[in-house]
Amino acid sequence: MVQSMTGYGKAECICGQDKIIIEIRSVNGKGADISLKSQIIPREKEIEIRQMITKELSRGNIDLFATVESSPGNSSRSINSDLFNSYYDQIETLFDARGHKVDPSQIASAILKLPEIIDNNKREVDETIQAESWERIKETVNEAVKQLKMFRTEEGRKLEEEIRSRVDYILEHLKGAEVYESERVESVKERLKSKIEEFIPAGDNNRFEQEIIYYLEKLDITEEKVRLRQHCKYFLDTLSGEEYPGKKLGFIAQEMGREINTLGSKANHSQIQMLVVQMKDELEKIKEQTLNLV
Repeated sequence: MVQSMTGYGKAECICGQDKIIIEIRSVNGKGADISLKSQIIPREKEIEIRQMITKELSRGNIDLFATVESSPGNSSRSINSDLFNSYYDQIETLFDARGHKVDPSQIASAILKLPEIIDNNKREVDETIQAESWERIKETVNEAVKQLKMFRTEEGRKLEEEIRSRVDYILEHLKGAEVYESERVESVKERLKSKIEEFIPAGDNNRFEQEIIYYLEKLDITEEKVRLRQHCKYFLDTLSGEEYPGKKLGFIAQEMGREINTLGSKANHSQIQMLVVQMKDELEKIKEQTLNLV
C-alpha cells in the first residue's frame, strides 16, 4: 500500500508516578531526516531510536516529541502566582491611571486565560532513564510510529486515487489527439504543396512526394504516443507494485514529460497543442503529489 510522507502519531505510557507522552510527526523530505526534540531519550539510545524510525518510516522530515506529565495523584495543576500578581498589578495600574475601577473578579478571570498562568505539570526531563522505564518508553515510541504509519497509509490511499485519475486524464488527452491526426497530415500536405510549388517545376510529382514523405516522417508522433503509453503503464504498475515507489515515480514522470514535450513540438495542429498543454498540466500535478509519497 502506498504511503504519504505526511503523518502524525501519538502514544502514552505510565512510568512510576509519571505519564510519558510520545508524539511523532512527519512531512515530505528527500531522505530520512529525524529530529528528536526531547531530553527524555538518553544520548546513548538516540542511534537505536533513529534506526528504528528509519526502518519503519523510510523517508521524510520526522520530528519526535516526548513530554512527561505528572499523574493527578502525584501533583495537581497550580497557578503561577508570581506571574499572576505581575499581570494583576499591571492591569490595575493601567485602569487607575485612567480613573476607572474594575471588579477584581473580572481581572482574575481575564488573567487566568493568559498563557503560562496555569501549570499543567508537563515538562521535559533530563534525568537518566532507568532500564525498565526505557523499555517501556521504547515500546511507546514504537506504538506512536505505528499510529503514524496508519495515518500515512490513509493519506497515501487518497493520493494514489488522485494520481491514478490524473494519469488516466493524460491517456484520455492522448487518445483525443489521435482524432486530429488525419486532419493534421492533410493540413501539413497542403502547406508543403503550396510552398514546394514555388520552387519545384510543375509536374515533378516524384520530387513532391519525396518532400512530403521527408517532412511527414519528421512530424510523425507514433513513437512518442507508444512510449508515453508505456511510461504511463510503467508508472501505474510501479505505484501499485512497490512498497516505497516515491523516488522511482519521480523519474518515470520525467520520462513522461519528455514524450509530452516532443508531442507538442511535432504537433503542428492547434487542437493537438491544446491537448498537449492539458497533459502537461496534469503531469505537473502528478509530480507535486508524487513528491509526498514515500
